[in-house]
Amino acid sequence: MIDLKWLAEHQEEAERGFRAKRSDVPIARMLELDEERKGLAQKVEAVAAEKNRASKELGGLAPAERKTRLAELKELDTASAGNVARLKEVEGELHELLWNAPNLPLADVPVGNNESENVVLREVGERPTFDFTPKPHWDIGQYLGVIDAERATRVAGARFVYLLGPIVRLQQALTEYVFGVLTNRDRLRAIIAQAGLAVSDTPFVPVVPPLMVTPEVFDKMARLHPREERYHIPSDDVFLIGSAEHTLGPLHMGETLAYEQVPLRYVAATPAFRREAGSYGKDTRGLIRLHQFDKIEMESFTLPEQGVAEQNLLVAVQEHLVASLGIPYRVVQICTGDMGGPDARQIDIECWMPGQEAYRETHTADYMGEYQARRLQTRIRRNDGTLVHAHMNDATAMAIGRTLAAILECQQQQDGSVLVPEVLHPWTGFTTMQAINA
Repeated sequence: MIDLKWLAEHQEEAERGFRAKRSDVPIARMLELDEERKGLAQKVEAVAAEKNRASKELGGLAPAERKTRLAELKELDTASAGNVARLKEVEGELHELLWNAPNLPLADVPVGNNESENVVLREVGERPTFDFTPKPHWDIGQYLGVIDAERATRVAGARFVYLLGPIVRLQQALTEYVFGVLTNRDRLRAIIAQAGLAVSDTPFVPVVPPLMVTPEVFDKMARLHPREERYHIPSDDVFLIGSAEHTLGPLHMGETLAYEQVPLRYVAATPAFRREAGSYGKDTRGLIRLHQFDKIEMESFTLPEQGVAEQNLLVAVQEHLVASLGIPYRVVQICTGDMGGPDARQIDIECWMPGQEAYRETHTADYMGEYQARRLQTRIRRNDGTLVHAHMNDATAMAIGRTLAAILECQQQQDGSVLVPEVLHPWTGFTTMQAINA
């Protein structure tokens, strides 16, 4: 949620930002309502103060004087009733406008209308070459017997799969590997040094969060919409999460954190559920666009001056993990027209999929600034006692299904087997994925 005081002092900048996000926010109306709200609040508070003073005086008045004074207070109440009613209307309209206004993009975010105007910052890693025509991961998975979409469709409908045998071990290995990196201070320190960042080496705290969230909290996260993408359970009026960030972000809702506590960093591995309502006909095969998938998510809370550097750290972590798996990738800065409503800055990582001859998005890092924290009322008390809203970041540590797809396609061999990335060997118990029935 936008700070009204800042908005009043930076109207032109705000207009440019909202326009870049393709959002027609009525700034003038919001400021007009705010001024009316302040005036009405002063009048209502003045009446309340007068009534408070009068109530203290009543006991010392003679009966006739007391009767006269009570009549005056009743008239005061009647006169003030209109202001009270109007104040409620004004506050309701202003809150609605503020609540629905998107976050403003940072100055370094490229202005654009859609994903075609995103900016590739760098490409990393050499794309693999093959002495044969590389296959897409769904064909590899079917040959190995480790991905079964046909049976899953009979059981649950389209966009579900069974994972079987060694690919399940590979998935578990990815989770263990990522948690081993994120919870280890020395490994984080090495990533920070390699990226040349000046940030804390505080490790991530593992969390098992709820997989459901109430509409009110989902809305405070500014992630409730588009509702058609969400799975809703009407009997309990809760939504299944589309990512662990949806319940990691509200972890400190309504709390004031101490200066010494931040940065607070969390990591969670959960199933995620998305209806993919707008993707009819897209990615109908394989692991790219499923209704149910597994994902490891990072969430952090920092002081305002640490927010951008924290996002850069999360991207550095993502790059380290992808590079260590031997997957070529590129880092993409998302333009204003392709960003989410709560995002101030978004950076994606896209992994090379040789079987599809394309880069596919596997990771995203979203910096919200104080936008979500204002809605959630998550604050930090500085050492001097002043209060500030926390700055929040969330980022994909590993989209499991999409990463499995990238490994299958990049590490496929001519005989149909798939080499397992070396960093995962300690957990898989095998170095090559063979067909289940081989």
